[in-house]
Amino acid sequence: MLLRRALVSALLLVGLTALSAAAQDGEWTLLFDGSSMDGWSHVGEGSFVLEDGVLRTQGGMGLFWYTGRKLGDAVVEVEYRSPDSSNAGVFIRIPERPSDPWMPVNRGYEVQINPVGDATHRTGTLYSLTEAQAEAGGGDGWNTLTITLDGERTVVHVNGTLVTDYTEGDPVPPKEEDYEPDRGPRPAEGYIGLQNHGEGDTVYYRRVRVRPLEE
Repeated sequence: MLLRRALVSALLLVGLTALSAAAQDGEWTLLFDGSSMDGWSHVGEGSFVLEDGVLRTQGGMGLFWYTGRKLGDAVVEVEYRSPDSSNAGVFIRIPERPSDPWMPVNRGYEVQINPVGDATHRTGTLYSLTEAQAEAGGGDGWNTLTITLDGERTVVHVNGTLVTDYTEGDPVPPKEEDYEPDRGPRPAEGYIGLQNHGEGDTVYYRRVRVRPLEE
């Protein structure tokens, strides 16, 4: 009898665990699922093209941003491919609806995609602001960029490897180039966007999704 009860309890635990996992998976909301560019808008030069369920950048510099809403505490997941180490970035914490591609550079954060660069300019860093804690690939194949927005804290994983853990007010290096972002705090809630960087840079995106941050 005790053995049967233990077996029943174990089966119930497995079932509850599976239900919990399914519910967690169900919390993801697709912002781009490969079928439509609805809910997105583009500013700046160049454009994004939808081909066989994948977004492809061309020309630049521009930003393809999600118009639906600002994101606060959330996890953002982007799948991308950067052949030949093409340059681009995923923008977060953009305070206002962007009217040009440079406002997000200076008032939001760019999570770098390009794997070529020094420790503050490579894949998974907040471009020119944070130093990579690890090298995490980001080459020709498909990669997963996971960005956790937790109040004033921004955490970035690339292919499961922690690259950035930054909290507003942490020390950052001085701005050295005109094209680097202005220093200063960013909002806890903002728009997100995908960059097309320029001529000769081609980056592909095949899924963008978001879920609320677990408490």
